[in-house]
Amino acid sequence: MAEEKVVTGKDDSVKRITDIHQATITPFRVAVPPDSIHPAVLIFPGGGYSILAIDKEGTEIAEWLNRLGYSAFIVKYRVPKDREGALADGQRAVRFVRQHAAKWSIDPKHIGVIGFSAGGHLCARLSTDFAKMAYPAVDEADKLDCRPDFSMLIYPAYLQTKEGKVASELPISAKVPPTFIVQTKDDKAFVSGTILYDQALKEAGVSSTFHLYETGGHGYGLRPSASEVSKWPTLAEEWLKGKR
Repeated sequence: MAEEKVVTGKDDSVKRITDIHQATITPFRVAVPPDSIHPAVLIFPGGGYSILAIDKEGTEIAEWLNRLGYSAFIVKYRVPKDREGALADGQRAVRFVRQHAAKWSIDPKHIGVIGFSAGGHLCARLSTDFAKMAYPAVDEADKLDCRPDFSMLIYPAYLQTKEGKVASELPISAKVPPTFIVQTKDDKAFVSGTILYDQALKEAGVSSTFHLYETGGHGYGLRPSASEVSKWPTLAEEWLKGKR
């Protein structure tokens, strides 16, 4: 089995890793007063299900969430080319954090997910296809609910079929958790799917907050630019206040 490795690319400001065959969770915890509990967010970096942009869409996001008072957990899910394995890893990660909520002073009813690009698609799957167990049960954690309590999709990918319908692996219902979505019109490969997904959520009665910007492209993370899409973290912070 190949060991995890760093992939070099044209943009050396992003650390990309691949050959992940065993999922891991890296905690970024916040200090809280004794006997108090706080919310948590699991982070799913993107990378086309081939790599994970582990800093721009991982550690930088965890540090931001910590500043907002959230414990964060970066999930390294299986890549490359293992979407069903990634879903299993995501479901297991939500259950694992929920199982250890008391140990980490986390409110088990306020555990959300945030994903970028392919990680956004994975979070959409976690938010819609939670009734189906994606792997054989391992231990007591697998008796717990794997549905996140809220979901944040940042420039999500792969949300629609070639025929212009919501992807079949996203069974949308009224049980989908409150969702925050960010997308730009010039993210041409994925914007139509994001619009379709948001419409389907609203039609199902799901609380969906969708911010659609003219420009910004794809893969910006938290990093600032001249585009208005750079405002999304401030809007997300306001939205998160209602999820505590």
